[in-house]
Amino acid sequence: MATPLILSNPIVADKVRQLRDERTSNETFLRLAVEISRFVAYEALADAPTTSVRVTTPVMADAPAEAFDRPYVIVPILRAGLGMSGAAQELIPNHRLCLLGLRRNEETLQPDIYLDGLPTDLAGSAVLLCDPMLATGGSLVFALDILRARGAGEITILCLIAAQAGLDRVTAAYPDVRVVAAALDPVLNEVGYITPGLGDAGDRLFGPPVR
Repeated sequence: MATPLILSNPIVADKVRQLRDERTSNETFLRLAVEISRFVAYEALADAPTTSVRVTTPVMADAPAEAFDRPYVIVPILRAGLGMSGAAQELIPNHRLCLLGLRRNEETLQPDIYLDGLPTDLAGSAVLLCDPMLATGGSLVFALDILRARGAGEITILCLIAAQAGLDRVTAAYPDVRVVAAALDPVLNEVGYITPGLGDAGDRLFGPPVR
């Protein structure tokens, strides 16, 4: 079973504090989300495999070195996931960005796909799934069902904030999938929002959608 990783770093904790603050502007919220996402992705990739190579430095020819060249498929769940995926792209030189758009069906209360940019065959690819808020876990389990049905290999979920209930649901459904988050909140409120949370991540990143 993959062990969830909740970051424990005073710099990240302070950025999360600012992220939660209702007074934080959309512009600052986006900047903070990207900065925190960079830390989250960095920790998630700490054990990623490397390739032994040789490099010539200014003082030595053919010196031993390690190359981080494993390919990854980066999948942000729209629209809020776009606030995280850029940070992962910056860190991973060999990547493919594939968008997945989900919205809640108000009749069934289940996720529906409105944009499917995933390959039909992921052929064992390593995947980073980006979703800022792991609340109930329903959307992420739905996304994981799709990824596994299409042959994804190792999957890691990157979050800004996770709720314990959602984390438990995801790890119960997919014990081999690792969740890495900047913070873990204890409960969901009566309408399913992470508490204390930070509100609607999509609205705070990009503003409310145009109706």
